[in-house]
Amino acid sequence: MVYFLNTKYILRCILIFVSILPFNNCKKEDKIVEKTYETGTVTDRQNNVYGTIKIGNQWWMSENLKVTVYNDSTPIFEVRPSEPDSIWANTNVGAFCNLDSRYGLHYNWFALGNSKKLAPVGWHIPSDEEWKLLEKEIGMSQTEVDNTSWRGTKVSEKLIPESSVGWPAFSLVFGTNESRFNGLPGGCRLFNGKKGEVSTTAFWWSASEKNSTAAWYRNLSSNNEKILRYYVDKNYGLTIRCVKN
Repeated sequence: MVYFLNTKYILRCILIFVSILPFNNCKKEDKIVEKTYETGTVTDRQNNVYGTIKIGNQWWMSENLKVTVYNDSTPIFEVRPSEPDSIWANTNVGAFCNLDSRYGLHYNWFALGNSKKLAPVGWHIPSDEEWKLLEKEIGMSQTEVDNTSWRGTKVSEKLIPESSVGWPAFSLVFGTNESRFNGLPGGCRLFNGKKGEVSTTAFWWSASEKNSTAAWYRNLSSNNEKILRYYVDKNYGLTIRCVKN
């Protein structure tokens, strides 16, 4: 027996079927907009060249300072890691040490305060308030940046290279380097001259004094996703990032 289907009925079924198909594949694909970064370089007195990055309205070095002379070419006093710790501990003039050249040099605060200046011409050591501007730019609130101790929520990862390059494999912080700050570890030299672990922490001076014997600093740790703001004795040895005038 042969059946003849109604043509109109067939067309109606086709239209219904087509109407319920998803149209996602027909939409114009959304373009992924990648954030652009302004970068550059700056050269110090000894012709060391550093990468720079614009974060908000500030220009920051994306590497730690490694100059061994002031801007008038006067040598900065060096205390070698092989020398007795007591030399560093008892030094009350500007000094530096080289704990690990991959992470720049470590300076005591007296070197920052020297009128001959450490930073490249047109740049300076960031104040505590300038560090706060950076922190607000990566997502911290005014209340958070004004606090002491560990502050913020998953903010340190925005300062650390992707895949935590330079940090230990067991790090609890997974870097995104969203800011392009490129924060590497480097540790510190303690007030008594002892050398801190260089691969699990990062310490940077600010130019702001807490009092006559101490100054503010920032700290990142492989075991903490926050940023530490606190102060230490001026004879600690910390690394330095500079910001443009």
